[in-house]
Amino acid sequence: MNSRKPTKRRPATKEQPDGTLTDRAYRELEEMIVTLRLLPGTVLSEQALSVRLKIGRTPIREALQRLARDGLVVIMPRRGIMVSEINLRLQLRLLEVRRELERLMASLAAERATPEERREFAQMAEAMLTAADKADDIAFMRLDQRFNILIATVARNEFARRSMGLMNALSRRFWYQHYQQVADLPLAAKLHAAVANAVAQKKAKAAAAASDRLIDYIEDFARKTLDA
Repeated sequence: MNSRKPTKRRPATKEQPDGTLTDRAYRELEEMIVTLRLLPGTVLSEQALSVRLKIGRTPIREALQRLARDGLVVIMPRRGIMVSEINLRLQLRLLEVRRELERLMASLAAERATPEERREFAQMAEAMLTAADKADDIAFMRLDQRFNILIATVARNEFARRSMGLMNALSRRFWYQHYQQVADLPLAAKLHAAVANAVAQKKAKAAAAASDRLIDYIEDFARKTLDA
């Protein structure tokens, strides 16, 4: 069980509009699970979450169903809802698929991004490096989520986007659990920024290569958790 002290919540940024109540409930619960404020094995109560987030039970229930599809919670009939456990072997199998999908999406994004989207990638690269310089893990996690959503959107392949959507939250939670022991936040930011900058510069081959280097790092990080 992780003993890290809970991280203080920060208000949503302009880049994360509230959207529907279900969207808001999903976003807030996903961040609570990914950043381990809701630990693996925690049994969740719709009523308690409704009070905590000041959101009605129906949006909470719908958000939990989405989180179950993401693999972050397990719905147990007649027993309740539990935050899923973190599994190293699952992460390694997940990375086998992520490598191929992320290389493809990085290349497609570099080819298909609009000028406005390229500017957003360049700004995101700079923001990631700034977050790492400040050792701001929550800011980096939020930027990483934005990066994942943007690259999946700009690649304009709905099948790749849906597949990646099932993996991103699990990957971020695994990273957050272990990064203080074995990760290098500045290096992680630099590798993410390299992908973003290659997309911004319309360099498809460079984006694909940068994506492979990023997955190499993530896989090495996952294996190092065994020794931590």
